[in-house]
Amino acid sequence: MDPDVERNLGEQPLMEIMARHGLKAGDLVAASTQQLTHKMVARACKGRRLTAGVQIKVLAALNQASGQTYSRKELFNY
Repeated sequence: MDPDVERNLGEQPLMEIMARHGLKAGDLVAASTQQLTHKMVARACKGRRLTAGVQIKVLAALNQASGQTYSRKELFNY
């Protein structure tokens, strides 16, 4: 692993979007058709650097739960 890569990137836009729709981590986990965990959602909200695969799972669950169509760039600022 590269020690120079910042892994904690601060609160992400995902948190604001979830709050706007009144969604909690459990709502995303329940809406997900893939294997999404509460821990993955918590890490996404806190700004922990995620793999593209986990970002896509979070995105799909958010789109399903909110009834909207967001892009990855709208959820994550890295």
